[in-house]
Amino acid sequence: MTLHSDLSAFLELVEFGRLSGKSRALHEQPLAQARSDFEASSLILDPNPPGAVQVQTLQLPTRDGAHLPARLYRAAGQGRDPLPVILYLHGGGYVVGSLDSHDSVCRRLALDGRFAVLAPAYRLAPEWPFPTAVLDAEDSLKALPGLAGSLGLDLERVALAGDSAGATLATVLAMTAAREPQALGVKPYAQLLFYPVADISVARDSHRRYAEGYLLESATLEWFYQHYVSDDAQRLDWRVSPLLAEAGQVMAPAYVAVAGHDPLRDEGLAYAERLRADGTAVSLRVEEGLSHDFLRMGGIVAEVQGIYDQALDWLERQG
Repeated sequence: MTLHSDLSAFLELVEFGRLSGKSRALHEQPLAQARSDFEASSLILDPNPPGAVQVQTLQLPTRDGAHLPARLYRAAGQGRDPLPVILYLHGGGYVVGSLDSHDSVCRRLALDGRFAVLAPAYRLAPEWPFPTAVLDAEDSLKALPGLAGSLGLDLERVALAGDSAGATLATVLAMTAAREPQALGVKPYAQLLFYPVADISVARDSHRRYAEGYLLESATLEWFYQHYVSDDAQRLDWRVSPLLAEAGQVMAPAYVAVAGHDPLRDEGLAYAERLRADGTAVSLRVEEGLSHDFLRMGGIVAEVQGIYDQALDWLERQG
């Protein structure tokens, strides 16, 4: 299937910027500039996110004494009755991305009032390499029981969600909860996984087919991974490459959405099939005309809002 026309026009502008020397791919930049550019991209991809959302800032403790910034999103005017909550972990290859870069995503998830959204930050590589992001995600989930009462959150209906590397962190939490039900203090009832990183140990056909020209480049993925893991052995760790986890683990039902024009397409499809083979209930959606990072494209592709609606409808049916 061809690219969505609006996205195609946007990518042509991106390519023109690169050819004219006005912009560069993330992996071609100094780290600080790459992070800054990724933040700024949100103002282009979704410049006017929904405003009728209340946002509360929080600090979540970690096992090593640090505190992670977090935000709780609720629809404006929402009462204090306990709401089901989506724990949302942002993407960015463990190297870029923040609460700000994914603010519009969390607003869109919370806007219609069916769910609250708790978005924790996690520490980024290379300053904080693997497994820091995994441990920070675990600690964020462990903090939830202590906050649920005061924040009006329903601990019986906690969904784990994320995009790209954030989806990897979410599914690792779901896998940990399935393996060790008491380890995290919360039993998730569902997981929302948008274009997850499932296996960084091998390059699949989609890494070659969509290596350049589709927003996320395969060379950028490798740049992320080199910052995140210290050696090839870590690439085989299931917490980095969940597709390589021991077979047979039944997890919370999963909604898996992948983009048709994405280096991560093939591994996302493989991960969905792996979940099914292990007995996990899976709803798979392939957005054939879109590229990686489509959740942040609400300002340039009108159909993106429908993607949110469908995912939230599915999630509501789970509990």
